[in-house]
Amino acid sequence: MSEPIYTEDRKATVTRTTKETDITATVNIDGTGVSDIRSGVVFLDHMLTNFSRHSGMDIALVCKGDTEVDDHHSVEDIALVLGSAILQALGDKRGIQRYGWAMIPMDESLARCALDLGGRSYCVFSADFKRPSIRGFSTEMVEHFFVSLSRTVHANIHLAVLEGKNTHHMIEAMFKSFAYAMKMAVSVTGKDVPSTKGTL
Repeated sequence: MSEPIYTEDRKATVTRTTKETDITATVNIDGTGVSDIRSGVVFLDHMLTNFSRHSGMDIALVCKGDTEVDDHHSVEDIALVLGSAILQALGDKRGIQRYGWAMIPMDESLARCALDLGGRSYCVFSADFKRPSIRGFSTEMVEHFFVSLSRTVHANIHLAVLEGKNTHHMIEAMFKSFAYAMKMAVSVTGKDVPSTKGTL
């Protein structure tokens, strides 16, 4: 991946190019939720647009991937790039809340997310989807997206669907709960690094 491009604000741009995907993502943590998402996977566009809107982060993302093979490479690499951009935009994480959590309903579905931006990568995911795919997005890739993102954003992410029948609602509630948990975790509430170690 490319080296981070920093400004005085919490922004970063990351590019990743492989034989399978070519992705560029720009993140402004202190944005207004404006996005331009062109992932090549229609339903993932919808989910990332929701994530941007509800987290308050501005996100511009373009992916040219081998979706003629499968959505796997694009979804995985987008998660890796997006996580890297958020991590780099956070800098030394000084003053952030660090922890975030949210419980979001969407009709019959209810999703919960709790996360820690403390530097340790781990994802616990619990959901049972009834549909195998939605508009080119394989539902088995929802878990893989968050596992991959946890690796590069260096976060513990716990995501679960507590109630739900409609697969669209369940996945969207998960992305929205993740968005609100991230919005809380990245918020600036102090001046110090929120760790007894002095670094995250």
